Amino acid sequence: MASTKYGISSLLFLFIIITSLGFGSCKNDTKKNDQSTAEKTQQATKDSLFFDISLAQWSLNRPIFAGELDPMDFAKKAHEMGFTGIEYVTGFYAERIKNANDPEAEMQVVLDSLKAKSERYNVKNLLLMVDGEGDMAVNDATSRDQAVENHKKWVDAAQFLGCHSIRVNLFGATQEEEWKKAATDALTKLSKYAAGKNVNVLVENHGQLSSNADLLLEVIEAVNMENCGTLPDFGNFCIKREGGERWEAKCIEEYPKYEGVQKMMAHAKAVSAKSYSFDDQGEEEVIDYRKMLEIIKDAGYTGYIGIEFEGTEIPAEEGIMATKDLLIQAGRQL
Repeated sequence: MASTKYGISSLLFLFIIITSLGFGSCKNDTKKNDQSTAEKTQQATKDSLFFDISLAQWSLNRPIFAGELDPMDFAKKAHEMGFTGIEYVTGFYAERIKNANDPEAEMQVVLDSLKAKSERYNVKNLLLMVDGEGDMAVNDATSRDQAVENHKKWVDAAQFLGCHSIRVNLFGATQEEEWKKAATDALTKLSKYAAGKNVNVLVENHGQLSSNADLLLEVIEAVNMENCGTLPDFGNFCIKREGGERWEAKCIEEYPKYEGVQKMMAHAKAVSAKSYSFDDQGEEEVIDYRKMLEIIKDAGYTGYIGIEFEGTEIPAEEGIMATKDLLIQAGRQL
């Protein structure tokens, strides 16, 4: 060994020099680069915008319902598309949990997997959009309290995943005063529980009286809790549909969307960028994105704006990326 051209000490010195120059494990460097690509892209975008961009899981509802995408792989898909923040839809997991022999144990299995994948793919869990857990603005106090109880497990889930909020619906009474009273009661109870978990409870304009921004703000201000706020959506301002239907039927009364978003921004802790279709210039055909972003910027909001593509004429991923491009383009003009 002593007669070798380079002695042990020399070889050790050479190894240290090579390592310091970055010629270490190619495998480890590749993994690090893969993990940071989305972050670098998002940071470059953030540097030129006043907001971050996240992906709402509902944007992928068509491939999920078609069996083409496992909702458990949402974090992976979002990472592949260049997002660093994600917003879950609880409905994609609720049936699996409910139908399990031990729903509580199954819930933990689901949450453990979602959290592990979000960490693996380096995406931030932002909020849970809760559906199907009962109407929180019904007149009947027993049904209303049960809906509040049903939502509590998702508050716990949000805390576990590191989400800042859950989004709830306020369906129920059809008379304005009754609706306000019932909604205030339920939101107050749920928000008190969520406050102990450091989780926000947000209401989206999601149809019927919740899409009347004036009434919704009366409720939020009546609750008067720091962790109770709004999630303005660029769309979803239909108050009444033909036949009294909740979804699908033709809208016969709509709240002005720009006015609605502007009013809701006073209590906003998240924002949803709805999109449906695009013209040849890449502009959303029914929503003026620049006008919406001006409203959001004027309100002083600097958090995430979540993409929620609901179009059917183009593939989901294409619609998502078109919405992302439009947000970036419009945002850079402000």
